[in-house]
Amino acid sequence: MIKPVLDSDFIPARVYNDEFLKTATKPFSIAVEREDGLVYRIDTFLGDDFEKNCFFVERKVKMMLWAAGGWKVILSGDHDVYEFIKKAYTADGSRAFDVDFWSTVYQKDFAVEECELADMPQTSVNPLPIGRHLDGCRVGFDAGGSDIKVSSVVNGEVIWSQEIVWLPKVNSDINYHYENVKNAIELAASKMERCDAVGVSSAGVIVKSRPMQCSLFMAIPKDTLEQKEKCRNIYLETGKQLGIPMVVANDGDIAALAASMALDKNAVMGIAMGTSEAGGYVDPDGHVTGWQNELAFAPVDYNVNSALDDWSGDFGVGANYFSQYAVIRLAPKAGIELAEELTPAEKLKVVQERLAAGDKGAEQIFETIGTYFGYAVANYAQFYDIDYLQISGRVTSGKAGDIIIDKAKEVLSAEYPDLAEKITLFLPGEYERRIGQSVAAASLVKL
Repeated sequence: MIKPVLDSDFIPARVYNDEFLKTATKPFSIAVEREDGLVYRIDTFLGDDFEKNCFFVERKVKMMLWAAGGWKVILSGDHDVYEFIKKAYTADGSRAFDVDFWSTVYQKDFAVEECELADMPQTSVNPLPIGRHLDGCRVGFDAGGSDIKVSSVVNGEVIWSQEIVWLPKVNSDINYHYENVKNAIELAASKMERCDAVGVSSAGVIVKSRPMQCSLFMAIPKDTLEQKEKCRNIYLETGKQLGIPMVVANDGDIAALAASMALDKNAVMGIAMGTSEAGGYVDPDGHVTGWQNELAFAPVDYNVNSALDDWSGDFGVGANYFSQYAVIRLAPKAGIELAEELTPAEKLKVVQERLAAGDKGAEQIFETIGTYFGYAVANYAQFYDIDYLQISGRVTSGKAGDIIIDKAKEVLSAEYPDLAEKITLFLPGEYERRIGQSVAAASLVKL
């Protein structure tokens, strides 16, 4: 195994799972169910050690839920492990955050059930086409945690674009969010003779253009249904006020769509490394799968003493490995001190400026992230059929992106040569890297 230069305690999910399965012989099946009875199922094996079995299954369920989404977990093959998972996925269990998150998304009580292997549901899918409409005058809107990227697109060509700084995660006033969204759209619309449609790329779980759960609104008190609905309706209500058709999609899927459109290829995964990690996927037929792809909460590191995510409270998840918080977390290990009064985006900028100046510690930060990423890609490839994988986002700006890609390729070539040959890792051009998602978002509405 290749150790990250600044994190010798890193335990990659793929490495741990492969080692566990070498001695596992007892058949075990896991399924997660989401909307409309759609199911994602994996058949695997367990060993003889109860605690190791529980850890293996808990992390596998976690990965499946945050990749596909779901309100129900179905298990078969070991009653004691089922009881462990059932207890974990309760309102006061270790996975209480997941329970609250997914029950809110699907508006159903979260459930963990057990059944016989013969009665386990089979995988079922409902792939859908996405975007690729660039006729007319459109606004593309990409809502990030540090800025809004907005573009004016006329018949597929960008005639104007801008990044607008905002701080959604620390603003508890819903009006702040509404005003920033509306003002940015109006500004982009004013650059064209008319505005036919608005396409939005947003963090969070999006259902029918409504963010059912979204980290951008984490500071807003949601103690009433009215407050929750105001957050979920922010984009559609803004479109209604402006009298412009609007479609919203998850920022990860938009990242994958942008890459697919640029390459004119399918089987594309997009990973955006910005305020958090966003994941998206376009299947071999050019469709989205209906999976949620919330990889910010999917396991990357099986070291139980690794950094805890400040929202979910879980250890070793993507948000702390492929985001500006990964850079900030690693900075002290690289001998880089960052002033406390700086915003996270400003701290990232300081590190990247030092990287541009040839600072060895800054280089090691992005080498470490690249090693993390190589092993994460190997893990993702067990859940997604990937031919092309694009990384984007602020963390990949300047020299950083090339360093991350090079280290990830080093891991794949050494440890998983079949994947190194199959998967093309790449970066968008600098211009597309900054505004590509807002342009792809502009293509969401069919006129």
